[in-house]
Amino acid sequence: MARRRMNVFSLAFLDVMSCGFGAVILIFLIINHDIEDSVKVVNKDLLSEIRLLDYQVQNGERDLVELKERIDELLQRVDDSDRKLVSTTLDLELTREDFNELDAVSLAQLESLNELKSDVDSREVELKRLKALNEANEGGRVRSFVGEGDRQYLTGLKVGGKNILIAIDISGSMLDDTIVNVLRRRNMSEERQRLSPKWQRAVRTVEWLAAQLPLDASFQVFAFNTQASSLIDDSNDQWVPLGDGRSLDQAITSLQKIIPAGGTSLENLVLKLRNLTPLPDNVYLIIDSLPTQGTRPPRRATISGSGRMDLFRNALAKLPNQVPINVILFPMEGDPLASAAYWNLARTTGGAYMAPSRDWP
Repeated sequence: MARRRMNVFSLAFLDVMSCGFGAVILIFLIINHDIEDSVKVVNKDLLSEIRLLDYQVQNGERDLVELKERIDELLQRVDDSDRKLVSTTLDLELTREDFNELDAVSLAQLESLNELKSDVDSREVELKRLKALNEANEGGRVRSFVGEGDRQYLTGLKVGGKNILIAIDISGSMLDDTIVNVLRRRNMSEERQRLSPKWQRAVRTVEWLAAQLPLDASFQVFAFNTQASSLIDDSNDQWVPLGDGRSLDQAITSLQKIIPAGGTSLENLVLKLRNLTPLPDNVYLIIDSLPTQGTRPPRRATISGSGRMDLFRNALAKLPNQVPINVILFPMEGDPLASAAYWNLARTTGGAYMAPSRDWP
C-alpha cells in the first residue's frame, strides 16, 4: 500500500493560521480604537489649553499696549516735573534775591526810622527848650521887627508873632528844579508826583514852620497856584488859634495830599492876605519862581522874564504896608530874576530871605 504524502499547508493549518491572523487583526483594531479615542481626548485638552493661551496672549498684548501708554504718560509727566522743578528752582532763587533785597531795604528803613525817631526826640527837646525860653523871656529872640504887634522874622530857624501866615506855592513848577524834569514828572502817576523830592522838601518846610509856632499864636495856612485857598476847613480864611494843634494837623494832612499843578499867581495870594483881620505879624512864603499870571488867566501859553517881573510888581503894589514877608525860595531853572526879586521883597518888608540847601529842614 502506497504511503500518503504529507502536506504541510493543509486545510487545518490554514484554518489555524487564519484564525491567528484574525485574532491579531482584531487585537490591532481594538488597540487602535483606544489610541484614537485617547488622541481625541488629548487633542481636545490641548486645544482648550491653546485657546486659553491665545486668550492670555491677546490679553497680555493689550495689557502691554496699555503699559506702554502709561509708561509714555509717566515719562511725559516726569519731563513736565523736571521742567517745573527747574522753573521752581529759578523762581526760588529770584525770590531769595528779592528777599535779600527786601531785607536790606528793611534794615535801611529801620535805620532811617531810628534816625527819624532820634530826630523827633531831639526836636521835641528843642521845642520844649524854645517854649521854655519863649515863656521865660520874650525878648530873647534872635531878631525882631518892631511895629504893629510882635513881628519877628525867620532867623536862626525861629518863628514868632501873634498872627502867623504860612503860604506855600503848589504850582506845577514845585515838582522839580528843572523845566525838563517838571514836564517829565507831570506825566508820571499821582503818587510819584506827590513824592517828588522838591515837593517833599516844601512840605517838610511847612511842617518845620508849623512845629515852631508859639503856643499862644494864631495861624493860617494858604496854598496857592492860580488861586489861593486856606488848608483849614471852616476857617473862613481867618486866624485860627493854635490851641491843641488839631487844626494845624488838619492843614498839614491836607497839604500832604496835594499834587502840584497849574501856574503861579502871587497877586491872588496878596488879595487873599489882605482879607485877614488883623494883618499878619509874619508871612512865611515858600515859593520857587516869579508869578506866571495875575488875577486873570494868561492869554498866551508862554511868558517872558520881563513879563513875570511885571506880574511880580503888580502883586507887590497891592501888598499891605508893614507886613514882613519871609521868603524861603527853592530856585527854579530858567528864572534868574527870582532870587534878586524875592531877596529885595524880604529886605524892603523887614523879613528874611532863605534859599535852603537840599537837606533842609
